Amino acid sequence: MGKNDDNGPGVSDEEWARFMEQAAQGAGGAPKEPSARARMVTERLRATQGQEPPGWRTGPAWRERRRPRRLKAVAAVVAIAGLALIAVRPELVIDRLTGKAEAREDARKADPLAAETDRPTAPPPSVDPDRPTLQDPFRGSPALQWADGAAGIELPEATAVGGVSKEKIAETLRNAKAFLVAANLDPAVLKGERPEAALALLDPKNTEASEHLEKSLAQPGREQDPVNLFTRYKPAEVKPVGDVVKVRGRMWVEAGKEQGQADVRLDYSFVYPLVKAAPGADQVERTIVRREITFTVADPRKWQVTAGRLRLSDYRVDLANSACEVYDGYLHPGFDADPAAGPTPSGPPKDPYDRSKGIEAGSPEGCGTVSRT
Repeated sequence: MGKNDDNGPGVSDEEWARFMEQAAQGAGGAPKEPSARARMVTERLRATQGQEPPGWRTGPAWRERRRPRRLKAVAAVVAIAGLALIAVRPELVIDRLTGKAEAREDARKADPLAAETDRPTAPPPSVDPDRPTLQDPFRGSPALQWADGAAGIELPEATAVGGVSKEKIAETLRNAKAFLVAANLDPAVLKGERPEAALALLDPKNTEASEHLEKSLAQPGREQDPVNLFTRYKPAEVKPVGDVVKVRGRMWVEAGKEQGQADVRLDYSFVYPLVKAAPGADQVERTIVRREITFTVADPRKWQVTAGRLRLSDYRVDLANSACEVYDGYLHPGFDADPAAGPTPSGPPKDPYDRSKGIEAGSPEGCGTVSRT
């Protein structure tokens, strides 16, 4: 705007704009310029104070104020997310408070058990009854310290027994292990396929056993169920969690009933973690299969046997977590969402991990209870 006679500053733009607005509204007269004294005071203040401070909304002061507020906001979001996670998975906090998380980590880091060389004198100690997960399917199970798969089937040193040579005993021990692997660990057999490799190891001259097994595979039933010797499940019903089956047991040799015979005895437990085959299923259940099998070794010069084959003499099975009164040739583990079916379990709970006792011959059929899986 224009300047006055004292060469001082004229009316400011802000004052002029305010005057024009008042004039348009018919309010008040033209604004007066400040006196020379007022202008001098103003100039002195400007000289002593320097430039006017920037507005606090955009200057450094606002940025400094906003920084702690931003940190507080982030902290609040983290706290809310943490509370939401605890609400969904309270075990993350509870497990640490109760020591379960530490115990779980200790169990995971524990060394594998040494091979079983004799019948245990007691069942394995109890562990925290943790629920298995897709990431940790053996959580809460004594099998966590068992060997994986075929590594859990160790052969004893072969010696001559009952008039049977050391070499013949060694061959039978190797074939016995191969049979266990083919019948209980072969992924194709587990998915319900015919156990060709296992059957090929059996002596065809043992016609009674061969015919019985063929009938059980063709027409499963109460009196001939292939799960009594082969582990199988329906892939449309369940699928394995991971590719590890935990195994523990032992193999030993005894003299046979007749001179020139020896019995190779097997006692093994297999733990299978399974989940429903339905998309998105995440509840993991374990089925424990314990098998006692006897193969008789005989001198082919004295007995009707096929060299290099296994003569099946006896076998027993104990199943934990499989449907009762179902004899269709497959395992049927139970899940929480399954409708109640079949007979009601009864009797005192049995520990399927207890290997201190053998499978009772002629055990009464029925639906018992287990203390854990």
